Amino acid sequence: MNQSQRVGDIDVAWTESGEGPALVFIHGLAESRHTWSAQQAALGNFTTYAYDLRGHGETTLGDGDGTAEQLSVDLARFLDEVSGPAICVGFSLGGTVVLGAAATHPALITSAIVLGTSSVVGRAAAQFYDGRIALLADGMSDEFRSALRDDTAAALTNPAVDVDELTARRLEAIGDGAGYINAAKAMARVNTAPLTDLLPAIPIHVDVVGGSQDAFCPRKAADLLMAGLVDATYWELEGLGHLMNVDDPAAVTEVIEAILKEQQP
Repeated sequence: MNQSQRVGDIDVAWTESGEGPALVFIHGLAESRHTWSAQQAALGNFTTYAYDLRGHGETTLGDGDGTAEQLSVDLARFLDEVSGPAICVGFSLGGTVVLGAAATHPALITSAIVLGTSSVVGRAAAQFYDGRIALLADGMSDEFRSALRDDTAAALTNPAVDVDELTARRLEAIGDGAGYINAAKAMARVNTAPLTDLLPAIPIHVDVVGGSQDAFCPRKAADLLMAGLVDATYWELEGLGHLMNVDDPAAVTEVIEAILKEQQP
């Protein structure tokens, strides 16, 4: 069921499915809530919510300030006003959002699963984000479309994926590019304002999932999370790249189901 509601300064769109304990999915940069459609279809014993981040998909940009902190506040407001306290599952940017919210609003997140997620962004990655932002400075451009296709191909290992079709879906999620700029600024800022110091303040259990062939978020990023978090478990998906839920959505579903099963009392 597709729904929308004013939450803070933005109109948030989400898809709700299933019945049971609340579970909220948060997508990555240049994606939309539909990224999680396979998991929502599989997890019918949970009430799942997959929402579009600020400026992505059908959610409005509002007064975006280009910080991960604001995106984490958006999540906390969604939990407070829509889903109630929930298990949160975040990918890449979405995982950073989840960790930030878990540090500042732990009562709203019962446990967390983060996939392909970093707590700190290196200088080269920050320059990457700045370069993509520059390509959108005057609005959507052919140069950005080409760059996004290259980024998409580099984040995959499954040769059966239609890169052009996937890039088109990502461009649809981006729209005019303003939400991408806002989120890319937030990720670039994680270089100078990393989450590393916040990790020990996260009291909930966090499951960290990595793809063994993820060039954008390599094992080192997961190791930093595991070193900083007080209660965490690491899971690795063999052979998958950064866009692991495109490379093999069934494998992502299986690991999430395994994690949820372990969490059951």
